[in-house]
Amino acid sequence: MRGAVDRALELGVVGVGGRLDAVPADFADAVARTDRLYDERTARRLERFAAVPDLSFVWTRSADGDYFLGQIDGPWRYDASASDVDLVNVRPCRWVPVPERRVPAATVRTFARGGRNFQQTHDANVGRLSAEIWTVTHSNE
Repeated sequence: MRGAVDRALELGVVGVGGRLDAVPADFADAVARTDRLYDERTARRLERFAAVPDLSFVWTRSADGDYFLGQIDGPWRYDASASDVDLVNVRPCRWVPVPERRVPAATVRTFARGGRNFQQTHDANVGRLSAEIWTVTHSNE
């Protein structure tokens, strides 16, 4: 069975878990259900995820250890078809593979610490370096 990262890369999405007992009517319903089924902390994480501005950069790492840089490109939606891998809260995201030698050091450290959840890397250079990598990658297309 493929995992959440494989599914995200294949479908062009970025996401967070939080399976619900029924498909939410809208985002407010998703947050309310998440709060009831999980806790307030998980509901706030969902709100933060949905509030990230379009064109923001995100990083992920495959089970094989490969890094991918993504750019969020659209609004939140609930994808009940991804319940088996618990990647149900998703946003459109364009992904490109990045060799580890080009990944910002702070990003590598975040993953080395076991960073798996949707989180911000607190390093002043990561945003700039991610934008440079994105620009170079797309100028070669």
